[in-house]
Amino acid sequence: MVLDRPVPRGTTDSEDISVDELRLAARNHAMPLEALRRDVTPVGLHYLLIHYDIPFVDDSAWRLTVDGNVNRQLELSVEELRSRPRVTRRVTLECAGNGRVLQSPRAVSQPWLYEAVGTGEWTGTPLAGVLEDAGVADGTVEVVFSGLDSGVEGGMRQHYERSLTLDHARSEEVLIADEINGQPLPPQHGFPARLVVPGWYGMASVKWLQRITAVTTPFDGYQQATSYRLRQEHDEPGEALGPIAVRSLIAPPGIPEFATRAAM
Repeated sequence: MVLDRPVPRGTTDSEDISVDELRLAARNHAMPLEALRRDVTPVGLHYLLIHYDIPFVDDSAWRLTVDGNVNRQLELSVEELRSRPRVTRRVTLECAGNGRVLQSPRAVSQPWLYEAVGTGEWTGTPLAGVLEDAGVADGTVEVVFSGLDSGVEGGMRQHYERSLTLDHARSEEVLIADEINGQPLPPQHGFPARLVVPGWYGMASVKWLQRITAVTTPFDGYQQATSYRLRQEHDEPGEALGPIAVRSLIAPPGIPEFATRAAM
């Protein structure tokens, strides 16, 4: 489906939260800063951003397809994915829009303060081994990851998709994860499998993973070429976001005043 014209997210100079932003805030949640006292964030306290809708997935019918510029196309079931070599990595994820609501002008999107962060123990299989079994062919420059979630953005219906360079995709740290904190992924965190890219903002860790595609030209999908870019002006192309920039947070001292959360 293509709309008559693109519908940009837009920006606002207002300090007021719009109804659209409130609607997004009601669907997502931040991590309470007092959870920083824990080395691993409990799943229910880990920040959550649902970009489109949470897809309903029948794990008995789900398959992860690996295709594109490969020598052997793969179709992996949940059982086959879990039978592969497994590792657990403690990874801190942060949303690229963390702190957005305090910017002026700001993009009209999820109105984060500074709590869009969480640290989980993610278990799964290294992506590198899956790519090796598929036999990535010469000429591949990037690997594209497609989620099952879909929606309308930038005037077009699309699945959520992001890419990594081939070198980065082959690094041992990148996981296809099916567990968090020793439990199967809950629906909102990408059940039955998702990508986890340590050191990068959360937009790279595609949830509800359904397809991995090796491509011979740089990926120019909406979430790569238009969204998740750092801009100084609304109408400039901007710079693609990637690794997490340094930020510090502390568990709040004292006891909070209810409305302002100011320490007393």
